[in-house]
Amino acid sequence: MDQRYTRTAMTLHWLIAILLLSQFAFGWYLNDIPRGVPARGYFVNLHKSSGMLIAVLIVMRLVWRLSHKPPPLPDTLPRWQQRAAAASHNLLYVLMLLMPLSGYLGSNFSKHGVNFFNLVKLAPWGPDNKLVYTLFNQTHLISSWLLLALVMLHVAAALKHLFVDHDTIFSRMWPRRFSFRFLGH
Repeated sequence: MDQRYTRTAMTLHWLIAILLLSQFAFGWYLNDIPRGVPARGYFVNLHKSSGMLIAVLIVMRLVWRLSHKPPPLPDTLPRWQQRAAAASHNLLYVLMLLMPLSGYLGSNFSKHGVNFFNLVKLAPWGPDNKLVYTLFNQTHLISSWLLLALVMLHVAAALKHLFVDHDTIFSRMWPRRFSFRFLGH
């Protein structure tokens, strides 16, 4: 039985990883643009729009994951690590969904709304409501930091398997054409 993820799963994994990290950096950059500067609204709408597209990819990834069972972890992996991997993957999916959803919902309860790629003004789901906006915006902010921390843990665990444990965990999600033969893999 193949111990590797499907090409589709790998493609979605790496594409979403790159896009989410880019989106996080973009969001961080937005904090440096003072409120009231015309360019801020333009870039905030790009952040919202690209976040919506990334959310679509995340839903596609979740659907793929639910319809295509991932390869089993090696039996040699301690039970606690198998449980930790399952829990962290589940939390990654929760945060990957919560972050863009809370950002989108928060935007729907602000006076600015969502102007999709600065071309199409989307109808808001509700009135301008500072309390609701703040709740969703804080959820968006906190979930983004939690997601970043969990991604860092995920990367650290993957690198541990590659460089310390020298097992096959890392290669399950890594494309075959990029091998680690120099490490004995």
